[in-house]
Amino acid sequence: MSRSRSFTPEERETWVPVVAMLELLPKRLDTQLQRDEDLTHFDFFVLSLLALDERHMIRMSALASMSNATLPRLSHVVTRLERRGFVRRLPTADDARATDVALTSAGRLKVIRATPGHVENVRRYVLDALEPEQQAQLRGIAQAVLERLDPEHRMAVTARTRPRR
Repeated sequence: MSRSRSFTPEERETWVPVVAMLELLPKRLDTQLQRDEDLTHFDFFVLSLLALDERHMIRMSALASMSNATLPRLSHVVTRLERRGFVRRLPTADDARATDVALTSAGRLKVIRATPGHVENVRRYVLDALEPEQQAQLRGIAQAVLERLDPEHRMAVTARTRPRR
């Protein structure tokens, strides 16, 4: 068995702030959305994806890919959103084995109401902290890391940003 090497001081200086950001940012996003709209960040993300779709309806498997979630996790969230009247499940017209998730009018109003506060929060903690060049660098860094995390390009974000060969 090979021994793994320790971090170099430079690697540690890179990794420690990344860990802190991964811990703090989701809490900031969730806290604001829960306080203002009684939604988690993931709830909001799912509702937003549906709102951005021209039909306001997405097949469950595609929605899982777009939201970077497993089907069981997404199903749990959709059940919770369905109970609140924000979405409904429908049989997929062209595949009896599949299910579509549709945004209701209450869900559309909820995401419209939640969007300004969420955008302000993301600007405050991420976008406004970076110069345009740093935003471009962060996009590139995120894409490089995501390529390692999802080499099969199962998630929509990695399929969309897949380098051309």
